[in-house]
Amino acid sequence: MSDLGDLYGEVILDHCKHPQNFRALTDSTHRSAGANPLCGDNLLLFVKMAGDRIADIGFQGNGCAISKASASIMTQAVKGRTRAEAEALFRQFHEMMTRPAGTAVDGEKLGKLAVFSGVAEFPVRVKCATLAWHTLEAALKGTGETVSTE
Repeated sequence: MSDLGDLYGEVILDHCKHPQNFRALTDSTHRSAGANPLCGDNLLLFVKMAGDRIADIGFQGNGCAISKASASIMTQAVKGRTRAEAEALFRQFHEMMTRPAGTAVDGEKLGKLAVFSGVAEFPVRVKCATLAWHTLEAALKGTGETVSTE
């Protein structure tokens, strides 16, 4: 594995062991649940909106290292952003995860989210990495339905 791959792996493991924003928000204005039955990932996402801005965000649940790390890093990336900015970031993340093999990733554009670029090589694991993002999308839309990767 390359040095960059090792670093990415370390970041993912660190966020799995020490997830950021891993808590329920009792004053959330939006929430949604997500599940990846194939891997056993379960997620509850809590979002507190202040106008059109994500004032706070938290999650609870369990799952594989990729799923938990993705939720942790996602919450850091979207906190303080507007709904439109969060939606744009989701589209960029999704494009990275579903890009054709061998396509370069713009690490500057995605920042810390680029640690998941190698996951795209493992289609089954893409669902683990994108679960939190699909759950965020559902929370912001206010559908109240559980998001499933199946």
